[in-house]
Amino acid sequence: MKKILVRFLNLILISVTVNSPFILKDLLLAPKIALMLFLGTYFIVFNILPTAEKFPTLRLKVLGGGAELILFFFLTCIASVPFAAISIAELVKGADDYGQYIFRFAVLILTEAVIFWNGIIRVYLTSIQLGIRLRILGLIFGMIFPVNLVMLMIIYAVVSRECKLESEKIKLNESRKNDKICETKYPLLLVHGVFFRDSRLFNYWGRIPAELEKNGAKIYYGEQQSALSVEESSKELAEKIKEICAKTGCGKLNIIAHSKGGLDSRYAVSMLGCDKYVASITTVNTPHRGCLFAEYLLDAAPDKLKNFIESTYNGAFKALGDKSPDFMSAVKNLTAGFCEEFNKKIIDSPDVFYQSIGSKAKSRKSGRFPLNISYPVVKKYDGDNDGLVAIEATKWGENWIKLYPKGNRGITHADVIDLNREDIKGFDVREFYVQLVAELKKRGL
Repeated sequence: MKKILVRFLNLILISVTVNSPFILKDLLLAPKIALMLFLGTYFIVFNILPTAEKFPTLRLKVLGGGAELILFFFLTCIASVPFAAISIAELVKGADDYGQYIFRFAVLILTEAVIFWNGIIRVYLTSIQLGIRLRILGLIFGMIFPVNLVMLMIIYAVVSRECKLESEKIKLNESRKNDKICETKYPLLLVHGVFFRDSRLFNYWGRIPAELEKNGAKIYYGEQQSALSVEESSKELAEKIKEICAKTGCGKLNIIAHSKGGLDSRYAVSMLGCDKYVASITTVNTPHRGCLFAEYLLDAAPDKLKNFIESTYNGAFKALGDKSPDFMSAVKNLTAGFCEEFNKKIIDSPDVFYQSIGSKAKSRKSGRFPLNISYPVVKKYDGDNDGLVAIEATKWGENWIKLYPKGNRGITHADVIDLNREDIKGFDVREFYVQLVAELKKRGL
């Protein structure tokens, strides 16, 4: 209740400030100057500290203040309409002193501009959820009335929700800090999927590793090349597993592997002796039964096109650090035909706990490029999918976790590893992994 009253008082005072030349025009000079000085001082303080609400981090404090400024800009613009309309009507009737009207509108425009730019700069510099698309749209439509007001409210809704969610998450992690619910017996090994590499600059797993570490997890990465056959990727992965166990003395690892990384992990365990070093494998949207659409693309694409894509990809990723990228072998190992033979040969180890996760998008609008393009193609050949992998193809092991969020959004192949750092309504990806790892801990793994 106190917050509501403070916000309401701020709104009244800022509305009076931006419209002060209209409201105070009939006052005597001395009280007018005194009030103008008070309102001017208040205006400066408000723009420095637009909200008294406490936030757990400086970034959220700046972001929350920006959201408040955007809201106040919108509301004070509405409050200014009657005053501006009256002055315009007076001018139409033939007012003599044009100078005072110019002054009134100049103060109104200047103060509103300060509130707006202060707010928009704050959120543009500190928001994660706005992304590139909303930032660009905000710039494009910023001067087009009334689309700019609609755009402004969309931006306000996004950043306000971000402030709330992040503040709640920080408080939740602080409340369970001593519990270390993700401190498993064996460390975690995160294994990336095809066409990506582990990078310190841009984490393939988004905000997930940091969230797990806040709750006690110890994390390592597969660091295999971006595109190789399953057999070759598995050799690199097996070396990494043995290296980590030898250096740390941890004995075993819990693998969480995304996409093709799940096939690489299964091969390493079953064929390369890593069953002695792995306690569990959790595959995430892995095509255990392959992708029919991948076979279609390989059959339909002209050889010249395939050779061009392969040489371009291999050349680019060699420049990025891969020693021997093999685009075509990686793609061929994702087909339904390959996976059928793979599953006959690769027998699960009885000493390793296997489980899997699968998700699906709701429509082509669910995902970002290129998943929004591939979704309808995969849908045609494989049915419900995440933009690349059919949900039925993800099932493997003792426990199959199916993710079906409410609403029309769905969860894509990228969303399930937080690649885009996007908060999805109805699915808290970071908390999902916290609880997933907490369950491994409960199993004694």
